[in-house]
Amino acid sequence: MCESKMDDMPLPSLFEQASKIHLTATESGADQDLVKKGCEALGKCEDMISKLGLFSSNETKDDISTTNLKYILVPFYLAELTEKIVQDNRIQILKTSQAKLKEFMSFCEAMELVPQEELEVAVQGASNSFADRRALKGIAGFKRQRAAEAKLTEIKERKERRERSTKAAAISTPVEHGEEDVLDDDGEEE
Repeated sequence: MCESKMDDMPLPSLFEQASKIHLTATESGADQDLVKKGCEALGKCEDMISKLGLFSSNETKDDISTTNLKYILVPFYLAELTEKIVQDNRIQILKTSQAKLKEFMSFCEAMELVPQEELEVAVQGASNSFADRRALKGIAGFKRQRAAEAKLTEIKERKERRERSTKAAAISTPVEHGEEDVLDDDGEEE
C-alpha cells in the first residue's frame, strides 16, 4: 500500500483496512512491514477524526453517531499494534503504547462508557492487590444482580395484584363495550 493511495482513502475505508491489519497482527502475528502499515493507517485515521471533529470533549456516548462509534477504537488498536513493533528501544515502544491506552481509557471515561461501579473499583484497585480488585468487582456485580432481581420481583408482584384486582372488578361489575383493554398496560412495564 503506497502512501499516496492511503492519503486518498476516505476514513471508513482506511479504518476498515487498519482494523483488518490489527486483527491479523493480534490473531496470528504479522510481519513488521504490515504492523508498521497498520500503525501508519491508524495514525492517519486519528488525524482525519480530529480534522472532521467527530468527537467533542463535551459529548457523551448518547451524542455520538452510531456510525462513528467504531472510531473510538482507533487509539486502542494503535496501542496494540505499536506494542508489536520490534526495535532496539523497547522501552520507548512500550511508553508510546501505554500513552495510547491511557488516551483510550480517558476518552471512554469522558464519554461515560465505563460504568461508575467499575471506575470506583479501578480507583480503589490502584492501591489494592489483584485479589482485592477481583473481590470488589465480584461484589459490584453481585449488587447489580440483586438490584435487578429485586426490581423483577417487584414488577411480578405488581402484575399479580393488578390481575387479582382486575378479576375482582370483572366479577363485581359488568364490562361495558370498549372498556376491555383499559387495564391491560403490562406490556410497556415488562
